[in-house]
Amino acid sequence: MQVSVVTPNYNGEKFLKAFFDSLNEDCEFIGELIIVDNGSTDKSREYIRNYSFNFPVKLIENSKNLGFAPAVNQAIRQSTYDYVFSINNDTEIKKGSIKALIDLISSSEDIFSVQAKMLQYNNKELIDDVGDEYNLLAWTKKTGENHNSSEYVEVEDIFSSCAGAAMYKKSILNEIGMFDDNFFAYMEDVDLAIRSRIYGYRNLLCPQAIVYHIGSATSGSRHNEFKVKLAARNNVWVVYKNLPIPLKILNFIFLFLGFLIKYIFFLKKGFGPTYLAGIKEGLNTRSKIDKVKFNSKNTKNYFKIEYRLIINTLKFLKR
Repeated sequence: MQVSVVTPNYNGEKFLKAFFDSLNEDCEFIGELIIVDNGSTDKSREYIRNYSFNFPVKLIENSKNLGFAPAVNQAIRQSTYDYVFSINNDTEIKKGSIKALIDLISSSEDIFSVQAKMLQYNNKELIDDVGDEYNLLAWTKKTGENHNSSEYVEVEDIFSSCAGAAMYKKSILNEIGMFDDNFFAYMEDVDLAIRSRIYGYRNLLCPQAIVYHIGSATSGSRHNEFKVKLAARNNVWVVYKNLPIPLKILNFIFLFLGFLIKYIFFLKKGFGPTYLAGIKEGLNTRSKIDKVKFNSKNTKNYFKIEYRLIINTLKFLKR
């Protein structure tokens, strides 16, 4: 059984050697690597062409930066295998991880995605992300961040797999839709995860798969104007797109508080106007987003999602 590995690249030449070397070490189940270069101005493309891979490689060259979501979708459309492993270029993968992901995702028909255990590249004793949890405040929390790497050793149900190191079933992507191209970057994996849950599928952590992640390699920092505005806009879209009207009404107070608290946070960081600009853009461009159509057969799944949002909120407040 083999997989299609898909990776977007934008001026990531300095990360490619370590990334490619790790893939070559874990190449037994790699059927192909599809790299989508988003208009890099460094020597990424030359490096990719000259690197000696242990598996077939396809390089898609875009003339400009189309963003993470469109790039990954480009690769998925050209992929050959039913399992698609989305992984960032600022990572190294531990040998045996791809097999572990395949073993877990193939163990049940209702599993949509499985995420690798992501550890911090510069401090491998600490966790970067073992699953993203979304809550009533419309906040996404990286589970396990800064916890010791010895924790989270069992397979767990997670709300959303981080697309920086996650394997997906292409057959289910064909059913529920791929990443939303409109998102460009940020929150596109949470949007996809909610959609998968609406359809009754599961997302799991695979702790036997280890990926070392640098983080914010393309955007440059944890908080910047580009990232803050885009994430704010996309968060509005996530709510608008996925929650039916009854859930929007039920959760309105929490959603309002969530966006308000985030505004105050970013105001203190010097990004208040940028955050508000993102919210405004999200509200003004809702018409370009295709809402998930409500289907009564998925009613119980909406109740499950609401329950999970409540649990995630309580966990967050207990921190």
